[in-house]
Amino acid sequence: MAVGVLALAGCLQAQFRTTAPLVVAPTAVVDAKGRYVDGLTADDLILYDNNVAQKTQLEWVTYPIDLVIAVQTSANAGAVIDKLGGSGILFSELLAAEGGETALITFSHEVRRHLDFTGNGERLTHALRMLRKEGGGPCTLDALREAFAMLERRSPGRRRIVLLVAEKRERGSESALADIAAQAQRLNASVYWLSFSPFLQPYTVRAKTMEDLKPEAERIKVQKCAMCPKPDTRPAPPDLGPGGLIYGLGELARMSKPDLSELFPRATGGRSMGFLTKGALEKTIALVGEEIHRQYILTFEPKGGEAGQFHAVRVAVKGRPELTARTREGYWVLP
Repeated sequence: MAVGVLALAGCLQAQFRTTAPLVVAPTAVVDAKGRYVDGLTADDLILYDNNVAQKTQLEWVTYPIDLVIAVQTSANAGAVIDKLGGSGILFSELLAAEGGETALITFSHEVRRHLDFTGNGERLTHALRMLRKEGGGPCTLDALREAFAMLERRSPGRRRIVLLVAEKRERGSESALADIAAQAQRLNASVYWLSFSPFLQPYTVRAKTMEDLKPEAERIKVQKCAMCPKPDTRPAPPDLGPGGLIYGLGELARMSKPDLSELFPRATGGRSMGFLTKGALEKTIALVGEEIHRQYILTFEPKGGEAGQFHAVRVAVKGRPELTARTREGYWVLP
């Protein structure tokens, strides 16, 4: 399970130039049936850094959440954008929750900020419904850089979380993987990833009419009078994304690139889940929300070591071998 993160550690050696005085390890504890276990204390949880037990602090305070949602809006993401329209209340109520605030950015060949941090679920829902396809890409690492920059400007004492709705691999960012990984570690931000297949998504949405393609303000939902114009119910051409042989060959070539949807969540204590239908998307949002709010937040001071070295982290529940603790898979020693 840790092979991807260890491989990333190898390519990042000696490239970090910042320090992390405190490592945060969000930890979810589940039983054999996958049910979350509450009520554990600091004495119940043992954190190992390279198999050496560490002195940890269990944070009992419920810190408010700063959440940045980053949505891929490239030409092959139209079906996903349609599914997100009514999800604002889920993000604001289930993920950010009470006291939390949510921001929204999108990315295709460039990154755009659509909504600054807000606790207003209606504003978020409106912003999601207004999303449209914006171009090529996606420049995923650039989107992560922007999300981390937004979180860095927020007040301290809040949990920092980024949730991406995107495909798994990079297409052409200016940002370097090593720099973005270092930024995530410096902020102790958790990355969650809801991934989708650009090939399968177009077949999971209802057929659209020509009326659906109009700007929202111009759509006619019902005929208001006998002389008023009717909705244009002619079927719209299916949105199959870029398609074509060249596109398909390019997708095959990208399979050799790192799977960012696995690397960042594992390294930061987040989680990666895929979805296909709108119902599955809403279910994954709910699952992420449940995990975030039932985690034990462990912190510890790293003991140093050789710069660029990867330290594996794991958590065990004392005397409870039937329980499984999920946490970040490690961190890098930063000079």
